[in-house]
Amino acid sequence: MNLVRTSLLNGIAVIIKMLTLLGLNKVLAVYVGPAGYAAIGQFQNAVQMITTFTGGAISNGVVKYTAQFHDSPEQQIRLWRTAGTITVVGSLLVGVLVALFHRQLASMFLKDENLGDVFLWFAGGVLFFSLNALLLAILNGRKEILLYVAANIVGSLLSFFVTLYLATQFGLYGALIALVIYQSVSFAVTLLLCLKTEWFKISSLIGRVDQDTLRNLSGYFLMAVVSAACVPLGQMLVRNHLANTFGLEVAGYWEAMWRLSAAYLLLVTTTLSVYYLPRLSELKSGGEIKKEVLDGYKLILPVAVVAGLLMYLLRDLVVSVLFTSEFYPVRDFFSGQVIGDSLKICSWIMAYVMLSKAMVKLFVITEILSCASFYFLSVAFTDMWGMTAVTWAYAANYALYSVIMYVFVYRKLHDRSDLHSSQAI
Repeated sequence: MNLVRTSLLNGIAVIIKMLTLLGLNKVLAVYVGPAGYAAIGQFQNAVQMITTFTGGAISNGVVKYTAQFHDSPEQQIRLWRTAGTITVVGSLLVGVLVALFHRQLASMFLKDENLGDVFLWFAGGVLFFSLNALLLAILNGRKEILLYVAANIVGSLLSFFVTLYLATQFGLYGALIALVIYQSVSFAVTLLLCLKTEWFKISSLIGRVDQDTLRNLSGYFLMAVVSAACVPLGQMLVRNHLANTFGLEVAGYWEAMWRLSAAYLLLVTTTLSVYYLPRLSELKSGGEIKKEVLDGYKLILPVAVVAGLLMYLLRDLVVSVLFTSEFYPVRDFFSGQVIGDSLKICSWIMAYVMLSKAMVKLFVITEILSCASFYFLSVAFTDMWGMTAVTWAYAANYALYSVIMYVFVYRKLHDRSDLHSSQAI
C-alpha cells in the first residue's frame, strides 16, 4: 500500500467526514450560537483529556507495533490482548470516577453544574468509545485500509445524524451528548467489520498482560498523557483568555475557525496517521525514513497549502454558507490560521518520525514547550494586536516547532539500520 493509493482510498472517508463536519457546523451555528461553540470546544477538550486514561493513550503504540510485528501474528495477538485488557480496566475505572464527580466536572469544564448529566452519558459509553478507538488502531496497523475507511465512513454518518437530531431537539445539551455517544455506537459496526476478517477474534482483545508489550506501550502512554494534558489544556487556556478579554462570543469565533481548520485539513492529517505511522514503523534505516519524509513533502504539503489558499479566497462564502450572520467576524481569523495550518503540516510530517520510533523524551519536551509557547504567544499577540492575532500566534508557534523538528529529528536521520524504538527511548 503506497502513499498515493492510501491517500486516495482514505480520501473517500475524509470527503464524507468533511461534508458531515461542515454540515454539523451549520447545524451547531443555528442551534447553539457562538457561545455554544465555546462550550462544545471545552467539552471536547475535556473528553480528550479523560479518555487518555481509558487506554486511548496507547492507540499510536498499537498502530506502531501492529505494523512492526506484521510478520508475527503471535506477537500481534499478545499486543492486542495487553492493549485490550488495559483499555477495559482503564475505561471501567474512569467511568466510575466520571460518574461520581459528574457535577464537579461540569462545573470545572462547562461552568454549569446543570450540565452534569452530559458527563453521566460519557461515563456510560466510555468503554465502547475506547474499544472503538482500539479496533481502529488495529485496522490501521494491519493496513486494512478498506475496512478502516468503511468504519470511519459509518462513524462520520452516525456523528452527523445523531448530532443533527439531538442538537435540533435539545440545543446545546443535545449537541454535547451527541459528542460522547456516537463513537460508542460506532463500536458495534467497527467490531463487525473486524470479525469479518480471518485474523481477528473477540478473544484477541482480552487475556494476560504481556510484560514486554506493556513496557513497549508505556512510552506511548507517557507521550499520549503529555499530549492529552498539554494540547487540550493549551486550547482551553487560550479560549478562556479570549473569553475573559474579548467576550464569550469571540472565543466562539475562534472555536468555529478551529473546527473549520480541522475539517479542511482532514485529508492531510488522516493520511499522516493512516499511512505514515505504520509505514515509518516498518522502516529501519535513516535513509529510507528520510526518503519517505521527502515523499510526504512532495504530496502532502502542497495539498495543505492549496486547500488553505482556497479557504482564504472563499472565506466570505464559507462563513455565509456554513454559519449564520452571527459568525461573520470569523472571516477575519482566516489569514493567520491557514498559514499556521500549512506550517503545522510541515512540522507534523517530521514529527511522525518521533512517534514511529518512540522518541519519548524528545516528544515530551517539545510537546510541553509547544503548548506553553502557543498560550503565551496568544496572550502576547492578542494583547498587542487584538482578537484575530490569536491565529498569528498559532502560525508563529508552528514556525518555531518546524525549526525544532528539522534540527532535532530530520537532521539526525542517517543511512543506518539501527533506528528502532528501544534506542530512541
